[in-house]
Amino acid sequence: MSQVHDQNSGNDWPLFEVFVRSKQGLDHKHVGSLHAADDTHAISLARDVYTRRQEGVSIWVVPAASITASAPEQKSDNFDPMANKIYRHPTFYDIPDEIGHM
Repeated sequence: MSQVHDQNSGNDWPLFEVFVRSKQGLDHKHVGSLHAADDTHAISLARDVYTRRQEGVSIWVVPAASITASAPEQKSDNFDPMANKIYRHPTFYDIPDEIGHM
């Protein structure tokens, strides 16, 4: 006896975050989330939902449970110390006129 998964029980499936790289871009951008049975199914659904107009050249799907994010309340701990490291900001370098915009 084979098991048939009820199409309406997609909420039982894991949540995936979807990233798409556009034809003009070099980086993948987060475009949304979806529930899928597995990673292959997630790629297929992401293609159908997020690249209907053939705007993408690459799709990444990541199980949402695998993503670790910084907490908003830790913003100052994570990002404020960078202001004290002026060597990371090349504002004190002289750029030759021949270079133009950088």
